[in-house]
Amino acid sequence: MKRLYTDQQASAGVHAPLPDIETWPNQYPGYEIEIVMPEFTSVCPRTGLPDHGEIALRYVPDKLCLELKSLKLYMLAYRNLGIFQENVVNRFLRDIVKACRPVSATVIGEFTPRGGVYTRITADWSRPSGDKKLVKKHGSKR
Repeated sequence: MKRLYTDQQASAGVHAPLPDIETWPNQYPGYEIEIVMPEFTSVCPRTGLPDHGEIALRYVPDKLCLELKSLKLYMLAYRNLGIFQENVVNRFLRDIVKACRPVSATVIGEFTPRGGVYTRITADWSRPSGDKKLVKKHGSKR
C-alpha cells in the first residue's frame, strides 16, 4: 500500500524550536496539578489545514512547578507549526518532563473532529524510583 505522507511530514515539528517553559520552586510534596488548555491550535503538515483541540496536562511536581504564562506562550507557539496530532502530545510531554522533571505526568490531546474522525491521544511519563527514563504507556484514537 502506498503511503500518502512523507517521512518529512511524519516528523514535522518534532524538533522545531519552541519557547522555554519556565519553572519555580515547589513548596509541597505529594499533590497533583491539572492544567487545561482548551484553545490549542496547530497545522496538519500534510494538508496545511488547522487542527483545533484541547490539551490537558496532569502532573505531580517534584522540586519544580511549571510557570503558567510561559506554558501558555509555549502552547501558542504551536499555532503555525506543522505537526501531526500524535507528535503534538508526545512533544508536549517530552518538553514538560525536560522543564520540571516531575514525579509523573500525563498529557491528553482531544482534537475536534475533521471529516467525522475524533482523535484523543494520551501520553504518560513516570519516574520509577531511582530511574529517570521516559516511559510511554499508550496512545489511542477513537
